[in-house]
Amino acid sequence: MTHPEDRALSPHTGWTRAHWTALADHMLDALAPFRSPRGARYALPGPDSRNGRASDELEGFARSFLLAGFRIAGEHGTGPVASALLERYAEGIAAGTDPASPEFWPRPDRTGQAKVEAASIALILQMTKPWLWDHLDDAVRERTVAWLATVIGQPYPPINWVWFRVTVESFLREAGGPWSREDIEADLAVHAGLRRPDGWLTDHADLRAYDHYTGWALHLYPMLWTHAFDVTGSLCPPALRDTWAADLARYLDDAVRLIGADGSPLMQGRSLVYRFAAAAPLWTGALTGAGGLPPGLTRRAASGILRHFADRGAPDGDGLLTLGWHHAWPGMRQSYSGPASPYWAAKGMLGLAIPAEHPVWTAPEEPLPVESGDVARVVRAPGWLVTARRDDGFVKVLNHGTDHDRAGSENSDSPLYARLGYSTATLPPLTGPTVADPFDNTVAVLDDRGRATHRAGFTPLRTGTAPGGVLLAVSAGRAHWVDSSGDDSADHGSGRSGAVTPGPWLTIASVVRDGTEIRLVRVDAPRAEPGWRALRVGGWPLTAEDAPALGPGATAAGNGLRSALRDLRGLPLHGVHTERGTSPLGARTAVPWLATEGPPPLGELLAAAVDLDRLPRPAGPDPSVVPEASGAVVHWPDGLTTRVPLPPPPAV
Repeated sequence: MTHPEDRALSPHTGWTRAHWTALADHMLDALAPFRSPRGARYALPGPDSRNGRASDELEGFARSFLLAGFRIAGEHGTGPVASALLERYAEGIAAGTDPASPEFWPRPDRTGQAKVEAASIALILQMTKPWLWDHLDDAVRERTVAWLATVIGQPYPPINWVWFRVTVESFLREAGGPWSREDIEADLAVHAGLRRPDGWLTDHADLRAYDHYTGWALHLYPMLWTHAFDVTGSLCPPALRDTWAADLARYLDDAVRLIGADGSPLMQGRSLVYRFAAAAPLWTGALTGAGGLPPGLTRRAASGILRHFADRGAPDGDGLLTLGWHHAWPGMRQSYSGPASPYWAAKGMLGLAIPAEHPVWTAPEEPLPVESGDVARVVRAPGWLVTARRDDGFVKVLNHGTDHDRAGSENSDSPLYARLGYSTATLPPLTGPTVADPFDNTVAVLDDRGRATHRAGFTPLRTGTAPGGVLLAVSAGRAHWVDSSGDDSADHGSGRSGAVTPGPWLTIASVVRDGTEIRLVRVDAPRAEPGWRALRVGGWPLTAEDAPALGPGATAAGNGLRSALRDLRGLPLHGVHTERGTSPLGARTAVPWLATEGPPPLGELLAAAVDLDRLPRPAGPDPSVVPEASGAVVHWPDGLTTRVPLPPPPAV
């Protein structure tokens, strides 16, 4: 950045609105070589998505149009930057909606992905209406209405996609085009079915699908809809808007606790190539007045996220967003990911639509929760225990409620959803052998071939607190082996299906105090199968460019982090698993582990201390774990006692 930092206004990030506008302009200018002759398509380098090249090129237009539109709106459509963008995208709209043009866009009623991109186009046409739509030729407006109107009556999956149709048809309504009240009411009913406690939403009513889509889609669109469109009272009763605003405010109270001091968002869930789109709900709250966060905290969180990526290679040296995390890493590509897909990150730059005089830009930055003190929080809907030490600066989540699946499923585990832990400093391996055989942050039974069981389909039993500030979560389910080698279905985040071999019933508890997890395990089954080799507990995956240093027992260190497990009961074997080239965070990944010596003992309590922390940290005495009839008791070194109920298994 050529702009100097302002540590008086922004003591944590140094960034001001000038840094945001400069980065946005750089990103938009970098797309020029890939713009089609009339500007309706952007042919970015990279492999096609499953939707095909034409759809991918429309995606390039629509997603960059989001960023351009926010930039135009924030400048009230005036000035040289806004004027140039208005001219550029007006030309593209004219060509993209012209059936006689070689740059004609795929229609939403014929290409499913066009339903998504139509929403971005409609939203920005609405947000920039006085400067763009109102100045288009009548023929262009008629063609645009006709192209958008192909969404009416079309099927949409019952996930965040329903907001794409709501957005398009709401624009059509205000532009004097055709629209369907029945479509919008049906879509609002789907959204109502996605609501969960404390402002959270699941991205499918039948799935435990908790991820960044909660914020960058399911909170963004409803509040922008009521802000940008004339719908309050006619399509959206004021009480419903108030409900959504309260949901957003409550969600953001959790969301700011899921951001590391270095600006990294939680590395969990699908579509992580959208990167700083994680800032979208923060800006949504500021733009609509519904966020509930102090303006200085909003900007610190959003600037922290954007700078985290800008300082680490996203966008890259050419100003492009590639498929990856900090740098290009093709292994993060999902079946629906095309070369322009990462530009949904533009949602995280929604704040550019907020004028420079707004308090969110003028108030001094305030520290994130992890910068103000240690964090210990229960997030009920996804079944998460959130823990962070101020000295460490990163955030950990212990997961007993999310798997992008449903209770009783026998699918394989999705690495981005079904692990026992996620953080802002680590990421599960996304390619390689441990995708099919889970290793990091798992409790798994190994068969005689060394294959690990999966936990997808487990039942959440408890997520809450215990006396003394202890966090406690329990889940249980029938472990199972899955041969998913024949499943070539589209990757939308869920695990894979295949031939299933049932395993034992596993009850797992996480007891967390001062950032350390005590992981409890009980194995129940009618009998131990002779093919069960052992039970293994995997720790946090530690990734570095160089090989992590291996310490005594189950310990690895690198990049200023330490991942370690310690046997507290029944897990005498230990080691560190290593692999190469399976994570975008570095070349080598190490996962400490503990295991039983032989088949897991049925009905007995096993326990381990599981740590991920900064170096150095003085070692202290571990708690002791004692079984009792109804579960376990954890005796902490300072005398605090925590009782952990472990319900008996069903008949298995």
